[in-house]
Amino acid sequence: MATINTTRTFRDLDLTFTAHPIRKDVSVFTNENAVVNSVKNLILTNHYERPFRPEIGSNVRRLLFEQVDSITGAQLEREIEETISNFEPRVQITRVTAIANPDEQQYKIEMEFFLLNNTSPVTISFFLERIR
Repeated sequence: MATINTTRTFRDLDLTFTAHPIRKDVSVFTNENAVVNSVKNLILTNHYERPFRPEIGSNVRRLLFEQVDSITGAQLEREIEETISNFEPRVQITRVTAIANPDEQQYKIEMEFFLLNNTSPVTISFFLERIR
């Protein structure tokens, strides 16, 4: 009897469009790397930034110009959770934490989520700071 492989592989293009060193084609991210890049891109995309899809994105950049404190951190957490749950169906988010660093005018974002095809959690952390 034949068995069917039910695991899904997620693939996304590298948005920097760097060439693969051997194939000379656009590089591709797979599985965990593809989803992590997609999550970061969703968080850093403003509304109305994508042509013909103005609803995709978040208000995270707007919140970065507010006072750096725990209240704005809670708003960032809520905005990130809502954006990921609305626009990234490959992820089941379990935890988002925004740690305010008022001296550096930035937030450390820590996220934990599960991929739909994996039982081990993925943890990522990155910094959000305003540019101007």
